[in-house]
Amino acid sequence: MNWPIVQELLAKELFGNPLQNYAVACGVFFIVIVGLPILKSIVVKQLQALAKRTASDFDDLLVGLLNRVLRGDVYFFTALYLGTLSIELPGNLDRIFRALFVIIVVYKAALILQGIAVYGLKKWTERTEKEDPTSAAMIKNATLIVRLGLWVAVVLFILDNLGINITAFVAGLGITGVAVALAAQAVLGDLFSSFAIFTDRPFAVGDFIIVGDLLGTVEHVGFKTTRLRSLFGEQLVFSNSDLTNSRIKNYKRMRERRLEFKFGVVYQTTAEQAMAIPQIVEQIIKEHKMARFDRAHFQCFGDFSLVFVVVYYVLSPDYNLYMDVQQYFNLRIMEEFRRNKIEFAYPTQQLYVTNAGDPPRLPLTE
Repeated sequence: MNWPIVQELLAKELFGNPLQNYAVACGVFFIVIVGLPILKSIVVKQLQALAKRTASDFDDLLVGLLNRVLRGDVYFFTALYLGTLSIELPGNLDRIFRALFVIIVVYKAALILQGIAVYGLKKWTERTEKEDPTSAAMIKNATLIVRLGLWVAVVLFILDNLGINITAFVAGLGITGVAVALAAQAVLGDLFSSFAIFTDRPFAVGDFIIVGDLLGTVEHVGFKTTRLRSLFGEQLVFSNSDLTNSRIKNYKRMRERRLEFKFGVVYQTTAEQAMAIPQIVEQIIKEHKMARFDRAHFQCFGDFSLVFVVVYYVLSPDYNLYMDVQQYFNLRIMEEFRRNKIEFAYPTQQLYVTNAGDPPRLPLTE
């Protein structure tokens, strides 16, 4: 091969560039467009081999993202941009190729970051509480916010790399953001309250809660409102800020129910019978396997009865079970009192009627 002739040929210019530069550009383009798929294949195989040896599914996520993101468009625009670096392009072609390269690379990087962010949100929620419908709903809402913020940052980054002055634009966004925040304070308060509910978890979808004098089962936790289904069937809608500022009773998280009930016996009850009543009640409560006795006492002298107070626990939060247990105790107490000749009291009033000079008379009972 006659090298002087080749060198002379390569030194000739075409459209302002030596042919040698065109040869370098073609070589770079070919190496990149062939080498990137090979490099991707090697990296993916290494990650797949690593995924088989680890219990984590993060490497599986990376393999899926790389296979989905790194495709022919990335190879082509990357090879085109790197290849044209060695030649001077007419007009604004160099800026156009650079813009296309920046857009495609940043776009693909944003897709990868978005996948990792969504994966992180899901994993964090799974560690916090598994199979929670509230978590699923909040993940969906949080994912929308993360995606919106990510793509706004991507657009600003692309505009800045294209040479567009975004300072005034960012300042305008800041002023607009302040105006929107002032105009939508209630909405933003509910939004932050929804995240407080999501992170602190005072209740979840399916829980039965009481807020003030309203009660119902949680059906949905959204960005602005939380919806309950009441016992009467209607839907109750609360703003999230109202819930975070209220005292909430969550009956779903009860482990057992503490119950107190009272009854009265007539004043004709003897001291021996009164002393036996707490023991009778204690024995009745201990008969039931779903109840735990706490105490039973002669509390006070009422207007028309001797008042006894009883405290016990139902070993389940189920309301229907509690009613069954209480009914069983009521019937058993009636049975034992009848057997021991102890009478329940009912409202009575005694009138004492006397005249001046008359001897005392027996009281009249109504």
